[in-house]
Formats: sequence, structure tokens, C-alpha cells
Amino acid sequence: MNAILFVLGLLALGIAIAVAWLYLTDPTPDGFVLDRARYPFQSQFMDLPDGSRLHYLDEGQGQTLLLLHGNPTWSFLYRQLINGLKEEYRLVVPDYPGFGLSTASRSFGFTAAEQAQVVGALVEKLDLQDALIMMQDWGGPIGFKVALQQPERFKGFVIGNTWAWPLERLRHKVFSMVMGGWPGQLSAWCCNGVVRAFMSRGVAGQLSDPELAMYLGPFSRTDSRSPTHIFPAQLRNASDFLGDVYRNLPRLSDRPVLLLWGEKDFAFQKPERDRFESLFPDHETVLLEDAGHFIQEDAPEAIVGAIRDWSKRTLSNRDERL
Repeated sequence: MNAILFVLGLLALGIAIAVAWLYLTDPTPDGFVLDRARYPFQSQFMDLPDGSRLHYLDEGQGQTLLLLHGNPTWSFLYRQLINGLKEEYRLVVPDYPGFGLSTASRSFGFTAAEQAQVVGALVEKLDLQDALIMMQDWGGPIGFKVALQQPERFKGFVIGNTWAWPLERLRHKVFSMVMGGWPGQLSAWCCNGVVRAFMSRGVAGQLSDPELAMYLGPFSRTDSRSPTHIFPAQLRNASDFLGDVYRNLPRLSDRPVLLLWGEKDFAFQKPERDRFESLFPDHETVLLEDAGHFIQEDAPEAIVGAIRDWSKRTLSNRDERL
């Protein structure tokens, strides 16, 4: 019994030291001040029936490209792609309620199903036609759910380091239990720990202090951080949602796909990429050797070039055949 108590005491001490270190080194700003030098875009808003307010960007003109983020990012993630593509593409970039510049009502639960419903409502409001979707992280399941509900609006997909099925790999299950359980909740509450972990491990390079502030800023208040640990919990809790998306993906398998895959990702790796390649026969794959999970931060120029080349060549040839 004494040995057990000793081990538990050491564990508690270790947790206390870790929490204290995270708290003392927390770089989260006191408030969220938008950095217009890095985010010089015109904000658009859509009011939702439940009282939430969706923020989105609608920049450029040409082929419509819907850009969907994951956790814990927002449209700031796509800033360099917007600047690189806006002369030839119309970029529609929402922030999910609870993220970025969007606000959520008290009744909003931050589930994947709710976020997909919100994105679907935006697609309907803007009446998007013949659009492409770029999806990464939670943008994958959310984007595919929207496309399955409104398939006539979408002609192809750009897939980057994501997934669209219930959890299978042990590492993902453990990650969900930790980041979506009490350790993730505690670290989020005390010191924005989920955002800090994602933006540290998810970028192969290193964010500048002003860039990191733009990711931490939306969660500067402790009462705003629930979405960051709810999404990891959703990896397990949204299994029905994910299963429904996966079962119906064959309905979209005739669409052309561009796979942009960061090879230094800590989360989604070759098994996920292989599955997407098998699900979508008409695919091209571009490996981003020096990119991590957030490929938009690590390889923006390569992504801009790949999208421009693939969409012009593949979609124009497809339209000619039709």
C-alpha cells in the first residue's frame, strides 16, 4: 500500500509541476487583437438561428474554392493561400463557431455534426456552384459531410492531412482520450495547452511570436477554450457521424482529388493517405516532404502551385469530356 501511495504521490507531483510550468510559460495574449498586417481581409458575417454568428472570408474571383480548417485553427491558417490564389480563384473561408472571429451561442455544443450543419448553411446562403473544397484536419469529415448533403454543388476535392472514418489506430484513440479527457481540459483551462500543443507539434518549422498570438488569441479567455478539447473528444464521441460519412464516401468517388500530404505530420500519415487514394481513383498526390500537420503554414507556395496546376489541367480536361 505504501508503495502505491508513493507512486501516486510522484504522479501527482509530476502533474503539478507540468501544470505549473505550462502556466508560467503561457504566451497567450491578454486579449485578441487582430493583426491586420498578416490578415488584411474583409470580414463577412452570417447570423445563425441559434444566436451564433459565423465569420467568413469571401475573397477573389474565379473558380470557387471552399477552404475548411480544423482544430484549433481558423481562417488565419489560409492567409498565404488566399494571397497566392485570389487573382484566379474565389476563396470562401469560414471560421467555425467558437473559432477565430466566429461566436457561438450558449446552446452550441461544438460537435462535428453542428459544425457541418453551419458550413452547409453557408454554402446554401452563398449558393456555391461547381466548387472545390480544400479540407484539412477536422475540415475533412466536415467538408465531406457537406458535400454528401449537397453533392451537386461540388466538382472536386483538395485533401490535406485529414481522415473521414471512425478511429481505428491506437495512437489516435490514446490522443483522443488524453486531449479530449481531463488532461486536455485541465491544460486548456489553465494555460491554453491544447492550442499550444497543436501549434508546436503541428508545424514542422516554427511560428513567429505574432503568428502564434493569432492562434492563441481567439482563446485568450478561459471560458472560450472548450472547443479546443471538445474536438479531440469528438474523435471518439462522433463515431456515428464519422461512420455515416465513411459509408457514403463512395457516392463522391467519381470526383477528381488532389492529395497534398505533409510527410512530417504527427497525426495523419501514410495509412490515411493510402485510404484516400483507394477511395478516389481519379487522384493526384503531391508529397510535401518538409511539411507537418498544418501544411498551410509549412508549404504555402507549393500548395498554391499544386492547386493552380491541378485544377486548371484536371478540371478543364474533365469539363471537355463532359
